[in-house]
Amino acid sequence: MRLFPALLGLVLAGCGSEGAEGLRVPPPTDFAQFTRSAAPHTALAAPAGTTSTPDFVAPVYPVPASRLYRAIRAAAAAQPRTYEQIAYHDRMQAHWVVRSAVLNFPDLVAAQVTPRGRQASTLTLFSTSLYGYYDFGVNRRRLRAWLAALDAALAQEPGS
Repeated sequence: MRLFPALLGLVLAGCGSEGAEGLRVPPPTDFAQFTRSAAPHTALAAPAGTTSTPDFVAPVYPVPASRLYRAIRAAAAAQPRTYEQIAYHDRMQAHWVVRSAVLNFPDLVAAQVTPRGRQASTLTLFSTSLYGYYDFGVNRRRLRAWLAALDAALAQEPGS
């Protein structure tokens, strides 16, 4: 652990840990009833018509839900400073901790894949800062990057 994040961890507990350690493991999120806060430190990609208005409308992907779930987990694993915290495979939902490069601030990301028939599925992707009120667009940029990485992962996976 670097010195400054270790010192910052004395004040903000989540900053003094490595990876996903030091943070509460989240229970499964019910995205069907999900309502995000009005604070400007969140970003949401979700299908049209969801409870909260998304920043990005998630498309219906022409792939089975199991394939989309594998692809989003692969895309997340390839992101810098991103650590899977827990996966609820039965719900096709996973949660990650993403650490900032300099101060080791933890942000939280959750994804859930929803089937849309046998050969189609969609995705809900939510990113939020754990500390601070403003995120200077970090969570929106993160979701944009993850969605692009997801498209690339789907294009590279056999059966594309």
